[in-house]
Amino acid sequence: MPESTRDGARHGILLAIVAVCFFSTSPILVLWAAPLSPFEITAGRMASGALAVWLLARLSGQPLLPRRADLPRFFGFGLITALHFLCYIASLSFTTIAHALAIVYTAPIFVTLFSATMLGEPIPRRKWLGVIVAVAGIAILAGLEPRLNSRMIIGDLLALGSAIMFGLYSVAGRSQRERYGLFTYAGTVYGLAALWVLPVAALNFTPAGYQWRSLLAVLGAGLLPLGAGHTLYNAALRRTHATTVNLIATQEVTGGVLLGALLLSQIPQTNEIAGAVVALIGIALVMV
Repeated sequence: MPESTRDGARHGILLAIVAVCFFSTSPILVLWAAPLSPFEITAGRMASGALAVWLLARLSGQPLLPRRADLPRFFGFGLITALHFLCYIASLSFTTIAHALAIVYTAPIFVTLFSATMLGEPIPRRKWLGVIVAVAGIAILAGLEPRLNSRMIIGDLLALGSAIMFGLYSVAGRSQRERYGLFTYAGTVYGLAALWVLPVAALNFTPAGYQWRSLLAVLGAGLLPLGAGHTLYNAALRRTHATTVNLIATQEVTGGVLLGALLLSQIPQTNEIAGAVVALIGIALVMV
C-alpha cells in the first residue's frame, strides 16, 4: 500500500473515532426529545443537521446541491438515510439503549457484503475473523437478555432494519467520494431524508411534545451525532474501507450504554459489558 494511501487510511480511522464520540450522544438526546413522535424527531433532526452542513458547504465554497441528473440517485440515498434513522429512533421507544445500539451495529456484516457486491471492495479474508468477533461481541451484548418480552422484540426488529439501512447508507457515502464534496453530499442526503419523513411527521403531530427541552434535544441530535458525527463518518468513508469505519462506529454501543447509565440510570448488565469488550477485540483484529 502506497504511503499516501496508508496516511489516508489512518486519517480515516481517526475521523471515525471522533465521529463515535459524537454518535454516543444520540440515544440520550432522542430519549430526551420525548414525547415527540419518532417521525417528528427524525424529521427535525435531519432538517437541522442538513442546515448546519449546508452552512459549512456555503462557507467552504462547495455547491449546496448535486447536479440535476443525479437528483434521483440522491432521493434514493435520502430514503435509505431516513429509514435508518427512523427505525433506530423508533426502536428506542420499545427496547433498551444497549439492545437498540447492539443490533444496529450488526451493520458491519451488511457493510462488508454490500461493499463487496456493489463497490467491488472485499476485505482480506484474514480480517473476516475481526468482523465475526466484533459482531459476536454485539450478539453477547444483546442476546443474553433476561428482560426480553414482545415489546423488546419489536424494538429489536426495528433496530435490525436500521442496521440493514446503515449498511446501504455506508456504501452510498463511499460510492460518491469522487463525485461530490463532503458537505454537498451530506447536506443533500440529510435534507432529502427530512423531506421523506416530513409528511409522516405531520400526520403524527404531537402538540404536547413541543416544549423547550424536547426541541433543544432534537436540535442537539441534529447538530451533534448527525451534523458532526455522521458528517465525520462520511468523511472517514472517503479514506478507509467502509467495513473498518463501520466497525469503529460500533463503539457507539459502548459510549451510548455508558451515557445511559450516567444520565438515565440504565445500568448495563454483565453481558453488555462483556459484549463491548469482545467487540473491541474484534475491531482490533481488523485494524492490524
